[in-house]
Amino acid sequence: MKLLINGLIKFVCGLLLVALLVFLPAGTIEYFGGLLFVGVLFVPILILGAVLFFKAPDLLAKRLDSKEKQGAQKAVVALSALGFIAGFVVAGLDFRFGWSSLPVWVSVVASVLFLISYGLYAEVMRENAYLSRTVKVEEGQQVVSTGLYGIVRHPMYAATVLMFMMIPLILGSLPSFVIFLHYPVLISVRIKNEEKLLVRELAGYEEYRNKVKYRLIPFVW
Repeated sequence: MKLLINGLIKFVCGLLLVALLVFLPAGTIEYFGGLLFVGVLFVPILILGAVLFFKAPDLLAKRLDSKEKQGAQKAVVALSALGFIAGFVVAGLDFRFGWSSLPVWVSVVASVLFLISYGLYAEVMRENAYLSRTVKVEEGQQVVSTGLYGIVRHPMYAATVLMFMMIPLILGSLPSFVIFLHYPVLISVRIKNEEKLLVRELAGYEEYRNKVKYRLIPFVW
């Protein structure tokens, strides 16, 4: 019951926060990109949360724990949050004042890619029972090298980069897209910091790193 209440509270608070950050600057709720984004973001979250609650409550509890303990990671999370807030607000203002204009099909295609990336994210969660929103190594944790982990070392981050870079396109805002470019940069910093921890504390990770060459994007990095 505690897990259910915690999950519902975070879901409702997240929904209200995003709605305020997008629709308040837009000055109206009749914002197609905003409504589309809320739908493609929160409907899958609700479905995935329900599946985890019944099938993998321990994993859901880990995903709800977002409190970082390392200073460098705290800074990455804080800067990422500030970037998202700025991106949402600018997208709303862009809609209100007409700074830029993208055709509706761009928002639709971006929504499809967003949902695909969310599907990849869910697959990563299925493959890795140790997956957490915070950077840490748990007791008994083992290296996962199958599935998407056999292609890149950080498939969860790869999925979130695609997912989050689609957000400003769903919202139909080029200025917001520029702001969201902060996310891949911060993720690269987070990955470098995380891999230092994994090499130091997770048995077999150094061998895995030598086997799977690419961190985030195959044949690129």
